[in-house]
Amino acid sequence: MLKAVLFDLDGTLLDTAADFTRVLNSLLSEHGLPLQHYDAVRHRVSDGARAVVNLGFSLTPEHPDFDGLLNAFLDRYEQALSEQTSLFPGMDEQLQALEARNIAWGIVTNKPERFTTPLLEQLGLTERCATAICPDHVRERKPAAEPILLACAQLGIRADEAVYVGDHRRDIEAGQNAQMPTIACRYGYVSEGETPEDWNPDRIIDTPQGLLAALRDLQLLED
Repeated sequence: MLKAVLFDLDGTLLDTAADFTRVLNSLLSEHGLPLQHYDAVRHRVSDGARAVVNLGFSLTPEHPDFDGLLNAFLDRYEQALSEQTSLFPGMDEQLQALEARNIAWGIVTNKPERFTTPLLEQLGLTERCATAICPDHVRERKPAAEPILLACAQLGIRADEAVYVGDHRRDIEAGQNAQMPTIACRYGYVSEGETPEDWNPDRIIDTPQGLLAALRDLQLLED
């Protein structure tokens, strides 16, 4: 039976897009540039800070100004990680249901530890989260299997005793590379032009409330 559920962070477990939008627009305002709408930023968050900066400033990483803008964005984000960030509505109830069944849950993210650790602390999730694997902890980040396999090793379980939940193609590929069941989140920050069906996950959920039902459907969880 299921021993752990592993989550991607941004767009799967946590709704962070409003804080990304706030930080980007504060930087754009200082440069006299048009502000970005929340919906546009939301579609870029799962692709990382570089994609968000590219959206706002229309610069590629090769541009000589890009690194300076990226660092300014990250520094500003670090100073106010959780002003508007929270668990997705309904997610806390799903986590509580897992905890009540003694099923561990953890995080495997491409978000650096510099932001992940304090964010979890600020949201009061550190003690509840059984493991949090960031790119700082591995040689290869998702979609490689290494971060997921490290999380399983820390939990003392086999990969087939866990499931990975994410909102990006790389999340599903990472779970598949680790040879574990995968669940895609249609409610998350799915990039424009992408559809979760194309990633071939084992299940797709439209809301966090669908998680336990998907686990039961996969015969990983008893009623």
